[in-house]
Amino acid sequence: MLEAIRRAISFLRQKQVLHKLGVVISVAVIAIACYVLYHMLRGIDSNEVIEAIKSTEPRQIWLAALFVAAGYFTLTFYDWFAVRAIGHGNIPYRVNALAAFTSYSIGHNVGASVFTGGAVRYRIYSAWGLNAIDVAKICFLAGLTFWLGNAAVLGLGIAYHPEAASSIDLLPPWLNRVVAFAIIVGLVGYVVWVWTQPRGVGRGPWTVMLPGGPLTLLQIAIGIVDLGFCALAMYVLVPDEPNLGFVVVAVIFVSATLLGFASHSPGGLGVFDAAMLVGLWQMDREDLLAGMLLFRVLYYIAPFIISVILLTLREVIIGARLKRLRQMTPGPDAEPRREAVYVRERGDSGA
Repeated sequence: MLEAIRRAISFLRQKQVLHKLGVVISVAVIAIACYVLYHMLRGIDSNEVIEAIKSTEPRQIWLAALFVAAGYFTLTFYDWFAVRAIGHGNIPYRVNALAAFTSYSIGHNVGASVFTGGAVRYRIYSAWGLNAIDVAKICFLAGLTFWLGNAAVLGLGIAYHPEAASSIDLLPPWLNRVVAFAIIVGLVGYVVWVWTQPRGVGRGPWTVMLPGGPLTLLQIAIGIVDLGFCALAMYVLVPDEPNLGFVVVAVIFVSATLLGFASHSPGGLGVFDAAMLVGLWQMDREDLLAGMLLFRVLYYIAPFIISVILLTLREVIIGARLKRLRQMTPGPDAEPRREAVYVRERGDSGA
């Protein structure tokens, strides 16, 4: 059975069926979201949205910003965990934090985060001797942490309140609860699977050893905390009335985030917003839209600007060190290797 599945996947890859199918799904998700968003936003008074933003209490904005910062802080442990899982425990946390923060904040805004985030990670980790395969493994394990956390949050949240998911997928609550229990069973099965003996995926140098049972539980915990902080930031910014409860908002938020991720649109633009407006239909649209715009500023735009500044400063520092090394190198034809600058970078600050 497993051999048949492998052959089918290999055939689909050779024919590029999976890639084409992924493109079709992304386009379909974006098209549906745009259609829904167009109908949801008809009749929206932009002046009322602006007034709703202005009337938002500063305390709410600061509290949401604190939750966003806590979410990004937790997100840095995605890389910290992944780097150590592939056997590079010599890389300090500050480098993991820079790579995770910049790769995710840029990937979220630019779109196609697998490629954009991977490029940013490679730029940073190559200074510490990691190659493209190492960075690919880090991206895989960080993504695994993200999906395990999503599975846990959605499974538990929908099992507790299936009506929240029904507002988006339009399935009956009992069916959503069945799906939620299936997700939980699958998650438990995966933990047991990696707990019993060492497991690996991939072939040759691309083989990734999956974390064992206890470490997988740590992965799930990191993902849950990250998503929990992000959901709290959104919960603080959405209208108080009607009070649907944190679990409902969290389930709809995570579902909308996953739909935006599947669309590969920058920041899930359009897809995330349509899903939130549909899922939280009970709330005043102008007030909800104001909260969503504030969330985008705090979670997407502000971190993106900070990341660009950090990476620019890093490149300026590396360029200055390279120039200094050139001046110190005797002979007109002598050219210091760029790795020397990276060695200095590692020895000085690890930036």
